[in-house]
Amino acid sequence: MTETTTPRPLRAATGAPPELGGLGLFTVLLAAALPLVDFFIVNVALPTIATDLSASESVLELVVAGYGLAYAVLLVLGGRLGDLFGRRRLFLGGMAAFGLTSLACGLAPTAWTLVAARVAQGAASAAMLPQVLATIQSATAGPRRARAMGLYGATAGLSMVAGQILGGVLVAADIWGTGWRAVFLVNVPVVIVGLVLAARAVPETRSPRPEPVDGPGTVLLAASLIALLAPLTEGRAAGWPLWTWLSLAAFPFLAGAFFAVERRADRAGRTPLVPPSLFALVSLRRGLVLMLPFSMGFAGFMFVIAVALQEGARLGPVQAGLALVPLAVTFLFTSIAGPRLIARYGTRVVTAGAVIQGVGLTLIVLAARFSWPDLGLVALLPGGAVAGVGQALQLPVVMRLVLSEVPPARAGVGSGVMVTTQQSALALGVATLGTLFLALVPGVGMRDALITTLLVQLGGVVLTGLLSLRLPRTIG
Repeated sequence: MTETTTPRPLRAATGAPPELGGLGLFTVLLAAALPLVDFFIVNVALPTIATDLSASESVLELVVAGYGLAYAVLLVLGGRLGDLFGRRRLFLGGMAAFGLTSLACGLAPTAWTLVAARVAQGAASAAMLPQVLATIQSATAGPRRARAMGLYGATAGLSMVAGQILGGVLVAADIWGTGWRAVFLVNVPVVIVGLVLAARAVPETRSPRPEPVDGPGTVLLAASLIALLAPLTEGRAAGWPLWTWLSLAAFPFLAGAFFAVERRADRAGRTPLVPPSLFALVSLRRGLVLMLPFSMGFAGFMFVIAVALQEGARLGPVQAGLALVPLAVTFLFTSIAGPRLIARYGTRVVTAGAVIQGVGLTLIVLAARFSWPDLGLVALLPGGAVAGVGQALQLPVVMRLVLSEVPPARAGVGSGVMVTTQQSALALGVATLGTLFLALVPGVGMRDALITTLLVQLGGVVLTGLLSLRLPRTIG
């Protein structure tokens, strides 16, 4: 009884590893949901923001891209700082900063103020989120870790869909006349609750052999991601000026320099920001490769369907959000059954999920072809429900697989690498599939642009299914 009521002091005294209880797990999962919800929640609020703040299309792109860039660039650094200074400390600081920057977003008087607040919000997310996975890896073991990782994957996938639904409801509700501002202000009370719970229930963990921050690696990783993501997200709206092409041309050189610096540090016995030796883990390497096309397709679909339903099918934000409810519901219930399926069938569950998701996307394509412009909840229900099942059989499993062999001492680095890969892929998905869709609309119309983009995503699902065949059959 004494250990239950005063866990941290007793564990420190006995040297026993810290344990993450049920309330602590709920708290870190709540924190994991916040950054992903905020990545997608603005999709349905952009038209209202444009009207209220007189924002141009390129500035609206920055509202989305500024958050995603800061988030992706700083994630690995956030994981390293948690290993160094304590994950609970970084978790609390990052969550508090997320609440303050969300308040700044909600009170932003101009479009450029909103962009600056979104960049700061992305940086706060990067401090908070890696600590979630690192804490799970360090403070759980065996079946409890497997269950926690399954719940994390389910939370991540559901948050992406729920963000868009919640955004539509909040904008339409216009609570106390806040309009689009509510999509950011809603974070503030959630963060306050999260801080209170975290102070009570989240144990402190850190690497037993913390290494100093890898300055050159941090700068080169940031430069590489900015060189790739900035032109892809801003290029179309800005008219593809010269700087976008120069930036893309610089990316392979910056990425090569980053790899060379990290490999040299690893061979010298130092711990680089992203240790190349970490990629010797087959589960991590192959899981990350599979995560790229999956996350790109997921984010691209969410962006494109939000635009198509509001601008093409002329649905309001609530109706556009509700059209995704079948996907969210089946994702949730399939995720709950996921651990049992993994125990029985291993990673072949991922292959089955890709097939099922492909069927769901095909049904959505048929709905767009024959129901347009009456594309809403009823028309999308069969395809959305089937696609949700398929996605739930992939994302939680792959996330669990990626970190399954990462040692606890490198939990922060491993989680930072995984979330950076996911976040970069989300940004790439919006940039590539979103740009394709918006470029096609003037020539072929909204319906055919949507169908073409969905067929491209379907090709990505096929690739995901093929890559899943190379995954280790079982998860450690």
